[in-house]
Amino acid sequence: MIRDILMYMDRTYIPSTQKTPVHELGLNLWRDNIIRSSKIQTRLLNTLLELVLRERTGEVINRGLMRNIIKMLMDLGPSVYQEDFENPFLEVSAEFYRGESQKFIECCDCGDYLKKAERRLNEELDRVTHYLDARSEAKITNVVEKEMIANHMLRLVHMDNSGLVNMLLDDKYEDLGRMYNLFRRVSNGLSTIREVMTSHLRETGKQLVTDPERLKDPVEFVQRLLDEKDKYDSIIRLSFSNDKTFLNALNSSFEFFINLNNRSPEFISLFVDDKLRKGLKGVSEEDVEIILDKVMMLFRYLQEKDVFEKYYKQHLAKRLLSGKTVSDDAERSLIVKLKTECGYQFTSKLEGMFTDMKTSQDTMQGFYASHPELGDGPTLTVQVLTTGSWPTQPSVTCNLPSEMSALCEKFRSYYLGTHTGRRLSWQTNMGTADIKASFGKGQKHELNVSTYQMCVLMLFNNAERLSYKEIEQATEIPTVDLKRCLQSMACVKGKNVLRKEPMSKDIGEDDAFFVNDKFTSKLYKVKIGTVVAQKESEPEKQETRQRVEEDRKPQIEAAIVRIMKSRRALDHNNIISEVTKQLQSRFLANPTEIKKRIESLIERDFLERDSIDRKLYRYLA
Repeated sequence: MIRDILMYMDRTYIPSTQKTPVHELGLNLWRDNIIRSSKIQTRLLNTLLELVLRERTGEVINRGLMRNIIKMLMDLGPSVYQEDFENPFLEVSAEFYRGESQKFIECCDCGDYLKKAERRLNEELDRVTHYLDARSEAKITNVVEKEMIANHMLRLVHMDNSGLVNMLLDDKYEDLGRMYNLFRRVSNGLSTIREVMTSHLRETGKQLVTDPERLKDPVEFVQRLLDEKDKYDSIIRLSFSNDKTFLNALNSSFEFFINLNNRSPEFISLFVDDKLRKGLKGVSEEDVEIILDKVMMLFRYLQEKDVFEKYYKQHLAKRLLSGKTVSDDAERSLIVKLKTECGYQFTSKLEGMFTDMKTSQDTMQGFYASHPELGDGPTLTVQVLTTGSWPTQPSVTCNLPSEMSALCEKFRSYYLGTHTGRRLSWQTNMGTADIKASFGKGQKHELNVSTYQMCVLMLFNNAERLSYKEIEQATEIPTVDLKRCLQSMACVKGKNVLRKEPMSKDIGEDDAFFVNDKFTSKLYKVKIGTVVAQKESEPEKQETRQRVEEDRKPQIEAAIVRIMKSRRALDHNNIISEVTKQLQSRFLANPTEIKKRIESLIERDFLERDSIDRKLYRYLA
């Protein structure tokens, strides 16, 4: 009202004399004589702080009254609100939350503490919304974050029986999400969670890949790795908002511990082999793709991708030749994924194997079309394999039964007659056969056996009883393979089409064998598997490793020459670094081996050492 009466003075006199406007003068008088009077100032502050404390302890207060008083202080100027209320309010709040957090952390587990901290934070945000200045929000939340989270961060994540590790083990997604959302508010909060998670994951992963018990079953080993990856993918997706820094930490942890076990490439290939032989029967195309994508995810972590390629090629060859693959589409899909990941060079031989299988079908049709007289006798199916595409196998000859031997010769004549400049060598150790057999009491079965097993069984058409030595002499099958072959036919329950004397699990050179007339089976077609270790034996493992090392040598040399050709001169450390970088998509090159390859190239006049600086190499065109 006073301002309205003196409006003319406010508009004309005040601006020209630079005096204080009437309204502002009134507010200043109210501030100095009422709000800041010695009788009122302390009392008002204590009343306001007491009301806030009562609300924090669960009482209902008059929020309208609080809002009006706070608005009055803000109208008197920002400095009044800050000095007469906000600063003391923040100090008291810090003291309150310091005491409360200490009390909570002594009596609560980590999950409950985080719930209380979250509730307190939300209460303060609600308080700002209802009656505090909006600019106070950042200040009061900083107080709660500092006193309830930042000051107790390490104790919370390492809390016995309820800290971060226990939450990860028990899949407590809600608690993990709450911890992530609270810790992200404070500096170094997320890095603390990430470090503890990484440390725990690396430790559990290390135990998983080095535990001798778990290494006994390669399929189970890889399945556990996939389960572990699925678990942490879910945690990061559901609790950590798909945070890229956590995904990177997860990937680096898996890469770390998968490569601690040098058999991981072999085991992943065996897992694929198991799935593509039988594990994916009746599974939809979408689920097959999901499983293959998971396999590719593990493949990306491998540093020795060329070792995986070696084993995968061996396993694929066995699947294709035995016709045991569940789905050609799944096989090709995985090859496409490998090609996308590693390039054409990685998969060219694998694709060549499929081409050979298709070409062989056409060849067999042509062979039988040109020999119609063969329709009534034994049927021969030959897979003609290109030497470079398939895993190298020593060419082992064995004496085939006369019926089959004649047929093989006819095929050889036909094939060499239609293809010039080629050689055929029989890989009898990779073949299979279906033979019809008669046992006692008129029992008849069709036996699915290996070529070696067929050679042994056909001997019993002309003999009741044969000694191990006689079988060995007649077939000329290598000793190791012959023992496995006889063991699978005489010692495996339900598949024992032969009997041996003396009865034992192992095959001895003095054993004698004869047909088991009492053999019975509910099935007409009986598959007689060969007793063979799923994993490689130690000598086989050493041989594969040796082949891999030999294959790496030309690749390292090619990389060195490529680099030196473009750079012309380079010092030793930079060559090591560049070669490692260039080859890391296939394997982790050993610096010692790189050095040996450099020496070899110097000997062959591809490179030379600088005459002054012996660590500098020059390319010789």
